[in-house]
Amino acid sequence: MKFLRFILFPIVPFYYLITWFRNIMFDKGWLASKSYDFPIICVGNLSTGGTGKTPMVEYLIRLLKDDVNLATLSRGYGRQSKGFKLGDAKTNATILGDEPFQFYNTFSEDIKVAVDADRQSGISNLLLLKDKPDVILLDDAFQHRKVKAGLNIMLTTFDNRYTKDIVLPTGNLREPKSGAKRANIIVVTKCPEEITEINKQDIIAEIKPLAYQQVFFSKIRYSDKVYSENKTIALDKLIGDFKLVTGIANAKPLVSYLKRRDLSFEHLNFKDHHEFLSSEIEYLSKYELIITTEKDYMRLKTEASLQGKLFYLPIKIDIDNSDKFDAIIKTYGLG
Repeated sequence: MKFLRFILFPIVPFYYLITWFRNIMFDKGWLASKSYDFPIICVGNLSTGGTGKTPMVEYLIRLLKDDVNLATLSRGYGRQSKGFKLGDAKTNATILGDEPFQFYNTFSEDIKVAVDADRQSGISNLLLLKDKPDVILLDDAFQHRKVKAGLNIMLTTFDNRYTKDIVLPTGNLREPKSGAKRANIIVVTKCPEEITEINKQDIIAEIKPLAYQQVFFSKIRYSDKVYSENKTIALDKLIGDFKLVTGIANAKPLVSYLKRRDLSFEHLNFKDHHEFLSSEIEYLSKYELIITTEKDYMRLKTEASLQGKLFYLPIKIDIDNSDKFDAIIKTYGLG
């Protein structure tokens, strides 16, 4: 893959120009971007994935759900359905996509969860509901410029910051670095435990935030328990080897965490949003204990052969200076 990206480097200037000019067209108003008269919060990134959008959206849900009528709107990547879909008791990962179904599975009693590749259409459909939302969280919509969110939260990982990257296909950026100017909040995610204030100040100097931008830092917090539909096991109670199955953009932090816990496991790693084949399910069913991410669990939990042996490890995020972060979100979201 690295070699392929290297030989594709001559395409980089063309991709850069195309995405740069697209942004110029929106910035100048040559392409229309629709604004709304109620709070819309966008969570996204400049890179191709793995920055922690899902735990950030869940953080925002927990922050706002008790105070407003809240909805999430995602594209629904990898789903088999088309158009606008609203989560209900009959939906699953094939209808909503794995990440939106994770939101529904966790927060269905508190929020509405919708998907639509056309975000304008999705917003219009949500506003037609009898109990329409007061606030909408747009999941992974930083490049969906036909909607102008009132608050943009852009994520970049500590290890792979956008400031040190280039655009596709050799790099990982979906658009030029200059796109970061649309962000109101920049969050450096997946920071190490040992990050210092000096490290943070160096990164802020590297990012060069504009006057209207705030920079925050976050860390992953893994649970000390794994869960299934009807059972919970503490990590320190796990006996023997288990199979770790991941289909996410970057499994390294999870693998490192489990190794620090001195757990014995074999890791089966797939690409992000992997659709598991029947032969792969059959292979996994031979194991007595399978641990996966919550996102992958949404795709696998209905498999009969995995019942009783499939568990997921939840994650949350901690945000440094969270009082300030929360205040910005609530000031905008609650009016």
